[in-house]
Amino acid sequence: METTSIAAAETSEAIMQPEKKKKLKVMVGIDDSEESFYALKWSLDNLYCIAPEASQDGSDGCKLTLVHVQHPFQHFVFPAGPGGATAFYATPSMVDSVRTAQEENSAALLSRALQMCKDKLVKAETLVLNGDPKDMICQAAEQMHIDLLVLGSRGLGKIKRAFLGSVSDYCAHHAICPITIVKPPKERSK
Repeated sequence: METTSIAAAETSEAIMQPEKKKKLKVMVGIDDSEESFYALKWSLDNLYCIAPEASQDGSDGCKLTLVHVQHPFQHFVFPAGPGGATAFYATPSMVDSVRTAQEENSAALLSRALQMCKDKLVKAETLVLNGDPKDMICQAAEQMHIDLLVLGSRGLGKIKRAFLGSVSDYCAHHAICPITIVKPPKERSK
């Protein structure tokens, strides 16, 4: 009889204590396009767990990560036209100059994104990666166990998407987490 009352007491304690929800991890891809910043704005405006009120109602809210991927710099160039079989290599000072410019560009983009988060009273962390954006975003989402990936869409047509490639399209098919692709408003997509 005593074991039944102990089990009932443990069950009632479990019911009285609210279940601790895990913090949702959201990643937003940022590049130099207005569409990526629109996707961030959409996330800040529409995802409840990101809103400051979410942490006040007892839930943990979200962990927001802003990711920017830099394209790798090619140290050599194959010129087109006559004599184009010879490769030209960039000087070390040119390589350093390009890397510095990429780092400054990344810092400016992420600073703008962090300011948008700060204006909405949302804390975010940033991540800068080097490589192909399609692959690096999917890898980062997998390694960080992201629960939701948010990307902007440039609104490319089928032909442009086939030739240029689409980061959001690739991630929609290869990311291991749910993904939200935010289309720009009608007036912006024209």
